Amino acid sequence: MASASENSGTEAIPILTKTLHEALLSLHKYPHPHVPNPPDCKKRAAVALILRVRPDYHHWPPATPVEANNSVPVSQQLDNFFAQDWVKHGDPEVLFIKRASRIGDRWTGHVALPGGKRDPEDADDKGTAIREAWEEIGLDLDVEEAIPVGNLPERVVKTSFGRLPLMVLCPFIFLLTSRNSPPLKLQPTEVASTHWVSLRALLAPSFRSVERVDVSDRYAKQGGIISRVASRWMTGMMEFAALRLLPTESLYCSSIPGFLPESSRRPTSVFQKWKQWISGTQPILPEKGRTLLLWGLTLGILADFLEMLPPHNAVELWTHPTFTAPDLRILVSIMTYSIRKRNAEKVKSLRQPSETAADDSTIALHVDEPVDAKSSGAKSDESALADQHATGILLQGYYDRLRLAIVVFSAWRLLAGSAGSYLIFRWLRRR
Repeated sequence: MASASENSGTEAIPILTKTLHEALLSLHKYPHPHVPNPPDCKKRAAVALILRVRPDYHHWPPATPVEANNSVPVSQQLDNFFAQDWVKHGDPEVLFIKRASRIGDRWTGHVALPGGKRDPEDADDKGTAIREAWEEIGLDLDVEEAIPVGNLPERVVKTSFGRLPLMVLCPFIFLLTSRNSPPLKLQPTEVASTHWVSLRALLAPSFRSVERVDVSDRYAKQGGIISRVASRWMTGMMEFAALRLLPTESLYCSSIPGFLPESSRRPTSVFQKWKQWISGTQPILPEKGRTLLLWGLTLGILADFLEMLPPHNAVELWTHPTFTAPDLRILVSIMTYSIRKRNAEKVKSLRQPSETAADDSTIALHVDEPVDAKSSGAKSDESALADQHATGILLQGYYDRLRLAIVVFSAWRLLAGSAGSYLIFRWLRRR
C-alpha cells in the first residue's frame, strides 16, 4: 500500500506537468531580448537546457506513439505533446553533464548544461547550443523529436572580483518528445557523465546546499605561496549557494582518467596533504559515488527557469556568496546588510526571477540595456527588464561591498595580530 507522502508526490506530478506546459508556452510566446556584446568583449556562448518527461509505471505510453510534426507551430507541438495521458502523469526531468576532471582546469568536474563558445561558422546562438550538444553528448536537437521552445534571459558574464566582461551567455530550452531515453555519446575529453534529474527534486528545498571553494588565488596573486597561505588562513573558503542533484538515470564515460579509483591519486602522508592544501589542487576522484552539486552560473540559469514553476521560490532559496571564516562572515553580513535589504525589496516588488549568481571565478550580472516592449509581451521597458534580472539585482553592489569587507578584515586581522604579538613579547620579557 502506498504511503501518504508517496500519494501526495504522485498527485503533484500532473500539477507540475500542467504548469510546465504553461511555462514553456509563455517562454515561446514572449522570447527574451537579445543582449549585445559589451565593448571590447566579442565572445558569446550558448547552453542547452534539455527537458524530457519520464513515463509513470501506471500510465505507460501506448504502443503506437504520436508522430512528431515540426511543420506545425511550436505552440501547437507543445499542446499536442502535453495532451497525451502518459505525459500528463509523467515526471519532467532536466539533463545535466558533469565535466571531465582535468588538473589545472578551474571548471574541472563542474555540473553544467551542454554548451560552449560560439564558433564563426555558427549561424546564431541557438545553433551554437545545438552544435555543442551534438559534439559533447551526441544528442541531435535539430530533429522532429526535439522542440526548440525558446530562450531564457541572456547574461553578461564578468570576473567575480573584477569588472572585465568575459562573454555573453545565452541559454536555450529544448523539449524531447520521445517516450524513450535518447542514446548518448559522451566525448571523453569534455564530459565525464550525464544525469537526468527530476524537476521535483530540483524544486525541493531539502536539496539546497552550499559549495565551498578555495579562492585565495583570486585575490592573492602577489606574494606567492606565503601570500596564498596567509589568505587561506585568514578568509578560509568562499561559500556559494548550491543544489544537490539526485539523478534518476546516469551515464558515465568509463574511459576518462579517474573513473577507476587509484590509490596513488590520494595523498597518503600528512606532508602530501599539507602540500595539496597549500597548492590548492584537488585529487582526481572516481566519478561514481561523488555528490553532484549544481552551483554558479548553471544554478543561475536553472533559477530563471524554476522560478516559473510552483512554489515559485527559487530566488528565495538562493543565498549570497560569503566566507567560512567566522569573523569575516560576520563582517560581510554587516557591511552588505543595507545592499541586500535594498535589492531584496527591488526583487520583491518585481515578483519575477532572473539570473543568479556567481562561482569562484565568474559572476553573471544584470544588463542595463533598454528592452523593446513588443519583444516582451507588450510590457513596459522597465518591467520587462526587471522580469529578466531579478536575481541579478540581488547582486547589485554586493561584490563592491564584499571587496571592501576583505580590506577591512585584513586590517583588523593585522591589527589584532600585531597587538597579540606585542603582548606575548612583553610577557616573555617579564618571564
